[in-house]
Amino acid sequence: MNSDRDTVGVVGLGYVGLPLALAYEAAGYTVIGVDVDEERVSDLRSGQSYVTDVDDETVQAALDGGFEPTTEYGALERVSGISVCVPTPLKKTGQPNLSYVVDSVDRLAPVIPDDCTVILESTVYPGATEELVAPTLTENGLTVGEDVFVAFSPERIDPGREDYGITEIPKVVGGVTAACGDHAEALYETVFDEVVRVGSSTEAELVKLLENTFRSVNIGLINETAMIAHELDVDIWDVVDAAATKPFGFMPFYPGPGLGGHCIPIDPLYLSWKAGQQGVETEFIDLADEVNREMPRHVVQRVTKLLNDEGTALSESSILIVGVAYKPDVSDVRESPAYDVIGLLDEWGAAISYHDPYVPTFEVEGDQYESVALTTNEIEAHDCVIVVTDHGTIDVEAIVDHGELVFDTRNATGGGENVRKL
Repeated sequence: MNSDRDTVGVVGLGYVGLPLALAYEAAGYTVIGVDVDEERVSDLRSGQSYVTDVDDETVQAALDGGFEPTTEYGALERVSGISVCVPTPLKKTGQPNLSYVVDSVDRLAPVIPDDCTVILESTVYPGATEELVAPTLTENGLTVGEDVFVAFSPERIDPGREDYGITEIPKVVGGVTAACGDHAEALYETVFDEVVRVGSSTEAELVKLLENTFRSVNIGLINETAMIAHELDVDIWDVVDAAATKPFGFMPFYPGPGLGGHCIPIDPLYLSWKAGQQGVETEFIDLADEVNREMPRHVVQRVTKLLNDEGTALSESSILIVGVAYKPDVSDVRESPAYDVIGLLDEWGAAISYHDPYVPTFEVEGDQYESVALTTNEIEAHDCVIVVTDHGTIDVEAIVDHGELVFDTRNATGGGENVRKL
């Protein structure tokens, strides 16, 4: 960046913003990190990380290098670039909720200096950066592409993944104008190993939605195929593994109890919503979403039948859920299918316990649960063990050896006489 200023800002210090802030600092910038959560800021100031993929030592090293966590947007008045990494959930109606983005940009508009580059990383519908962010940042008389440079770059972090660090994942960037794209590309080139420039911010927004819609649709396909395989008395995991030996034309996806996390269950609905505004029906995307959201009910129905076959009614049974995080080896429970599995089991009268080494407490529809130890006695005390999340630290052998009935939704056990797989 052709500027004497070497200070940048990151708004939102969650699982996306904090690693990005630390990557900026490692690249030589002074970094101001802004988050409205006072507890988060306090933790960071004391050198404590609350993000699974970031250790305390890395946070402390960044603090020693000049990293400044704060709740004050006014601290950003001296930065040359800002990355916005705030949540973008769905409303209960299924519409995009961009309130966090709107609030952040409203707070940024009065404080950003001239020639500042503002890059939105939060997942939004195509066109949002140009329609919502850019106009707000120009309310004080600035001109986009001349006085302020606005771009979009989709976050691609996969929590818990160890084979790619944040700076090793190619960074897609698109500007509201060509000049905006130039400035955003120049900033990120100093941090990331590879920057992939696309033609506009809208194009960059669609990149993110395509990536996760692709996954959602293919997971929906394999979930539906898993149901067919069950009726045919075929092991779907064996089928997928055999199909994956083809060196071209096939990409393996695996079934599960439902989708979780912030991205895959939500991003396709951002695309579907925007398409609807344009008069385009998204039957393919909507059908995949319907299949995936029905998987928790399918799990409970399978377990109900298995228990009935053993002469036990679900309403009189005790169930041990193993894993409630949305994916292995993380503590994140956002959109976890465990919510629906437990909710349905409770609705149908089962007594429920759970074990998750990463999630000490778990609340479902107002009911508070505490993780139990995965002991032999605990396993044997339940009529059925349902493996929902296959954390690497879970003693799978103990579950197979001591579980009266095991329903494995992840193929974590590999099978057994008392094991039934999805």
